[in-house]
Amino acid sequence: MSPSTADDAPPPSPAGGEPNAVQKVCAVLRALAAAAPRRLTDLSAEAGLNKVTALRILDTLAQEGFAARAPDGRRWRPGPELMALAASAGRPDDLRALARPSLMRLAELSGDTVLLSVRSGVEAVCIEREVGAYPIRANYLDIGSRRPLGVGAGAMALLAWLPDREVDAILGIVVQRLGPYPRLGRAEIREAIMEARARGYVVLLDQVVDTMGAIGVPVRDAGHRTVAGLSIAALTTRIRARETELAEALRREADLMERERIPVGQGGTR
Repeated sequence: MSPSTADDAPPPSPAGGEPNAVQKVCAVLRALAAAAPRRLTDLSAEAGLNKVTALRILDTLAQEGFAARAPDGRRWRPGPELMALAASAGRPDDLRALARPSLMRLAELSGDTVLLSVRSGVEAVCIEREVGAYPIRANYLDIGSRRPLGVGAGAMALLAWLPDREVDAILGIVVQRLGPYPRLGRAEIREAIMEARARGYVVLLDQVVDTMGAIGVPVRDAGHRTVAGLSIAALTTRIRARETELAEALRREADLMERERIPVGQGGTR
């Protein structure tokens, strides 16, 4: 984006058109929700806003307690009001609480990193993580990390079983965001969708991070809609050697979560 741009020109949203003021604030809050404090440059780029607009929003959020400057004064983090809202949302039927025993069992069984992801628009957001005992870990995703749908096993599990028309609409947007993932394009994602539907689970190897892979399954609510992706990330060699075992364990835990009767609509936004 040119520094002389008078106003913000973020990528088009699924609904199309210029984002309004509330949508801009929401974009900044999403970017702010990462695990580590973020620089203004990173926040504005992720939100699709110029730095002047992003800073104006952050200053207002800070006045209201929803954002705060990190101790170094150059980075931003969530403020106390935002953390209070997150804590108040922790109801007994919360998806994270429901999934925690499954994540713990899978991490113990596999020794690797287990992730729970939900959909937010055309992105997958990691909302929970459990790390196993194996010394070489997949630590490139943390709670709050975001990726385009289809990038990674959890993100692919959220995408693959959507209706075809919705998949088409999402891919039209996602393909514009695949710059950081040169091994992935529209054709590769479509092929992965077909393979996942055929086998009943997702396997992606060496496509996002060299020598690393992941295997994942969808988790559905009582209305049979996919509301989460449950995945294990590990060295590619470890995934290949245990693919059937890991897929069966993931499906077993997803079934347990589904039998707990996840309420319709619990999970990410559509």
